Amino acid sequence: MSLSVHIYKELRDFTLNVQFDSDGGVMALLGASGCGKSMTLKCIAGLETPDRGTIVLNDRVLFDSTKHINKSPQARHVGYLFQHYALFPTMTVKGNLYAAAQRLPQGKRKAAVDEKLRAFRLEAVENLYPRQLSGGQQQRVALARALLIEPECLLLDEPFSALDSYLKWQTELELRELLKSYRGDVVYVSHDRDEVYRLCKDVCVLADGRSEPKRSVRELMDAPWTVSAALISGCKNFSRVQRIDENHVKCLAWGITLETAQEVNNVCTYAGVRAHSFHIARGGEPNRFDAKVVEVIDDTFSTILMLEPEGGTSAIRMELPKEEWAALRSPSVVLVGVAPEQVMTLSGEL
Repeated sequence: MSLSVHIYKELRDFTLNVQFDSDGGVMALLGASGCGKSMTLKCIAGLETPDRGTIVLNDRVLFDSTKHINKSPQARHVGYLFQHYALFPTMTVKGNLYAAAQRLPQGKRKAAVDEKLRAFRLEAVENLYPRQLSGGQQQRVALARALLIEPECLLLDEPFSALDSYLKWQTELELRELLKSYRGDVVYVSHDRDEVYRLCKDVCVLADGRSEPKRSVRELMDAPWTVSAALISGCKNFSRVQRIDENHVKCLAWGITLETAQEVNNVCTYAGVRAHSFHIARGGEPNRFDAKVVEVIDDTFSTILMLEPEGGTSAIRMELPKEEWAALRSPSVVLVGVAPEQVMTLSGEL
């Protein structure tokens, strides 16, 4: 299975410039709201038309601006789970499935609908309308409808955004099992890095309509290349830097110099450090500095410290286990450290 997307489209606020090649499995489009993720899915599905570029699915050309190819949504064999499911409100569960089944040969429609009702545990609600269903049931109907035509590619647009936290987790487990058996390409849109980490193999970060090179999810979390990728991966601390040498940067916002394990190249503009990567230093280690404790915030499972390094102009966020902070007995100044391999050297702008 393979999906190749290389498209450009002028939008009101930015130009969509997305390029990736997926070789099967679940690939995420990860980015902040409004960065072009959903528009990319609509272009793949044929609901929007790029200004130029190509979309190729399993060697079938779905769109090619130079060859004037633009297959209809019905001819693309793509399943689409919309963000808010888009079920037909005046049709029952069974009616919604039969609406999708119109794309199948007439003799196969009933068997296909019955099979999906069983597979998604919808038989008990098959005669109910969408307004009578829970959020999880609506999502199962929408997934069943998307998969009924046996699509070669499945597009999932923030599939858990309409669910509460408990139902979201239960439904995520169900989706995880479904995706294990699905053999086509899956493009999963989200702005939730934790969802992406649990469900996806690869990730393509979008920022202001422009895609970064595809990477494995683990590579993104361990070593993002850009400020936008670090932001979306959950990093909370950034400082503009001045390069000292290939393994040292001066962090201008924090007033400190840090050693890095990553090479500091000429395009490095920022250093990023995750909140949990800072730790209470024990002495004799690199990247130690004193910081004033300006605020202590009690979080659900940790203690958040807002720190001001001596000579700095911007606060640092550090997260510690609650028991570790309690053992320190609330000092006003702490000796902080960060391992060189935890200092991310990044290009781009905040």
